[in-house]
Amino acid sequence: MNVYAIGASKNIGYFAGLRLLNQGATITYLLRSPSAFDNDAEMLHFIKDGKVKLVRGDGLKPDTIREGWQKALEVGNGKIDVVLFTLGGKPTFSMTCGFVFNPPDLVCRSLMNTFSTIPDELRAPENQPRFIVITSMGITSVSHKALPLALKPLYGTMLTGPHEDKLGAERLLSHVRGLPWTVPDEVKKEVLPDGWQNTPGLPKAGEIRQLVIVRPALLSDGDCKGDGGRKKGKGPYRTLKDADFGDGYRVSRKDIAHFIVCDALPNWEKWEGSGVTVAY
Repeated sequence: MNVYAIGASKNIGYFAGLRLLNQGATITYLLRSPSAFDNDAEMLHFIKDGKVKLVRGDGLKPDTIREGWQKALEVGNGKIDVVLFTLGGKPTFSMTCGFVFNPPDLVCRSLMNTFSTIPDELRAPENQPRFIVITSMGITSVSHKALPLALKPLYGTMLTGPHEDKLGAERLLSHVRGLPWTVPDEVKKEVLPDGWQNTPGLPKAGEIRQLVIVRPALLSDGDCKGDGGRKKGKGPYRTLKDADFGDGYRVSRKDIAHFIVCDALPNWEKWEGSGVTVAY
């Protein structure tokens, strides 16, 4: 499996990448700092073996994303099987605005740049890679209403900034999937400006066929329960297609990585084209 990973130097993308590498995959990482893995013995092993390729880049700089595409194509002899987009950034905290991204469109614009720079040879339906994109549970007004009561204050205040960015990402994803935007929420213009549909290179509505959106509950740094398998007939975490949990509070980053590698990819026909909420 040949993978192009954006935003995978840590957290979900990092854990998913290690799982894929241990299964024999080759991964091209787009990294703002290629030195991110300098003290990582496990990753250095895969770099030495040629299974990991590093490209210095930034999701906000289309030319560097394009360089990543080309390196991944070169590694895969003209084929890329999976694009793993797990970029999230590190928000800063404001007493008045909660957690905020700078810039406020970090995720949405990086995702726009990723789609807009897809190489011509990967645009035909039969040549497209499978896209896995991480957003979040509870970012639309409809899904916010379904949140557990205890999470609503946090999601409605502290996480407003990051979620406005990811709302823009969801709007963009609905476009490339060819689905109507049926929620009443409007994306802020600082996240998606007027005329964004005319961005050069952006796929036309419905042009991206192979896509799964993963919408985690509130993320934690806990252990991976998925490796323990089912207990008393219950899975380690719950998944729900195109719907929201009313009682899903948390899930660990390692378990989201487990879902991506151990369920979403091997059972692609089950999940393709859907948004999957994951929670304990």
